[in-house]
Amino acid sequence: MKKILSGKVREIYEVSEKELVMVTTDRISAFDVILPSAIPDKGIALNLLSLYCFDYTASLFPNHILSSRLSDMPACFSENFAQYEKRTVLVKKLRMLPYEFIVRGYLFGSLWEEYKASGCLCGQKTQHSYQLAEKLAEPMITPAAKSKEGHDTYISVGKLRREMGKEEADKICRICLELYQKCCARALQGGVLIADTKFEFGYDENGRLTLADEIFTPDSSRFWPLSGWQAGMPPRSYDKQFVRDWLIQHKLNGVTPPPVLPEELIRKTAELYKRMLHENNGKRRV
Repeated sequence: MKKILSGKVREIYEVSEKELVMVTTDRISAFDVILPSAIPDKGIALNLLSLYCFDYTASLFPNHILSSRLSDMPACFSENFAQYEKRTVLVKKLRMLPYEFIVRGYLFGSLWEEYKASGCLCGQKTQHSYQLAEKLAEPMITPAAKSKEGHDTYISVGKLRREMGKEEADKICRICLELYQKCCARALQGGVLIADTKFEFGYDENGRLTLADEIFTPDSSRFWPLSGWQAGMPPRSYDKQFVRDWLIQHKLNGVTPPPVLPEELIRKTAELYKRMLHENNGKRRV
């Protein structure tokens, strides 16, 4: 077994030609920079929430999860139980697509900046008059080409179709919308709005399209409490936007070396991750 990737949040080990082990750490990144401050139990919250959502959507579309039991993995993981329990999964090794697929249901972030500047949404003029954080008439897909260095690059759905074929691109976009709508309805039951979220896909050994990475976590999504949400007002956040806002406020976004986060900010961020796990799946506790 060898480590093949140390990412912004995850450590990935190759178990065999067909299997990987993914360990979700307590690291946190913002603006493509890994911060030196860890968020206690963040990795556990991310992993358990993602596992819940993979299980919840498994009947809709296949995913890469094989097991979350340490006993199904190489002995070194179960021998270091406290280090790996609740934050480690055995997954299928996939041929990953070089794209991320972002579904946006509310006008926020880069989409809001584009709309303010040009009146366009993904390069298309809209007749609708929107406010900040307003629900879109229909959810939108904004694909991004992955980059090993620096920021991923947003591309149009048209460009995506040209690069990977119209049929496959449209299939993935349809799946993304179905996943988003299913989990939005579930989150709403807990009083949470999913403003946007990110999906990644790959092909398994049989060429079957498979959902991968993580889904519907505070690292891959924007979560807002329904109570107090109002179009035109900056919403409260249940995700790492809390950290992004602090970095922006102190003009530290994207700087290197990255700053150490204040202890109070670390504590509040940890509570946000735990709360999202509780709101979306009360059976799992950090």
